[in-house]
Amino acid sequence: MEIIIKPTVAEAQQETAKIMRRQISRKPDSVLGLATGSTPIGVYALLAAMHEQGALDFSQVSTFNLDEYVGLEAGHPCSYREFMREHLFGKVNLAPSRIHFPDGTAKDVPLHCAEYEAAIVRAGGIDLQLLGIGREGHIGFNEPSSSLASRTRIKTLTPQTVQDNARFFGSADKVPRHVITMGVGTIMDTRHCLMLATGGGKAEAVARMAEGAITADLPASILQMHPACTLVLDEVAAAELKRCEYYRWVYDNKPEWQRV
Repeated sequence: MEIIIKPTVAEAQQETAKIMRRQISRKPDSVLGLATGSTPIGVYALLAAMHEQGALDFSQVSTFNLDEYVGLEAGHPCSYREFMREHLFGKVNLAPSRIHFPDGTAKDVPLHCAEYEAAIVRAGGIDLQLLGIGREGHIGFNEPSSSLASRTRIKTLTPQTVQDNARFFGSADKVPRHVITMGVGTIMDTRHCLMLATGGGKAEAVARMAEGAITADLPASILQMHPACTLVLDEVAAAELKRCEYYRWVYDNKPEWQRV
C-alpha cells in the first residue's frame, strides 16, 4: 500500500485527481469504479475542470458506481445516480451508455446483482476504483462483519452509517436502511484501488486499515492485500498513523517514472 500524505484537504484532492487523470490519459478507454459521498466531491470538481480546459477526454471511459440506496428512483435528489450527474457526469463528455449503476429499484435484487458483476466482467474489469472509508472502516457499503470475499449484493446499513448520511436526507429517519453495493471481493478485483480520506473523523479508521490487523470487523483492512492500492490523506486523517515519517520519505524519494 502506497500512502501519500498531503498538508491540506485541497492538496489531497489534487493528488487524487492527478492520479485519475494519469489513468485516463494512459488508457483513454479506462473502466473507472466511482464513489459517492462528501469526500470525492472536490476530486470530481477538479476532473470536470480538467475536461472543460481540454486536458481530459471522457468519451471512451466507462464507469461503474460502487453502490445505490434500495428504493430510491434514479431522479431522487438523494440517489447516487443524481449525485454523480450533479458533480461529474453532467459536466464531462461521458457517454450515457457507458455509465453503470446498481439499480435500487430492481424487482429481483439477487439477479440484478449477478448481472452487475457480469457487466463488470464484460467491460474487461475495473482499471481504477476510487474509494472513501467510513468511520467504522467500511468501503462501498460493506459494513463491519462483511465477508472479505463478498460480491455485489444487498446490505443493511449500521446505525453509524445511517447517522453519517442523515445530513444528505435532512434526518436519519429518511435514510434508507438498505443498499446495493459492490462486494469486498469485487473491489479487490480492481487493478488499482485509490482511496481518499480526509479529516480527523477518519483518522482512527485509516490507522487501523493501514497498520492494523486484517479483519472483517474493518473491511477496508483487506486493502493491505491488494497489489496496487494508493491511499491519499491530508495531515489530519494521517494523524494516528505510526509510520508517517517513513511514508513521507518514500513519497519524496520516488523514482521519477513513478510520479504523477
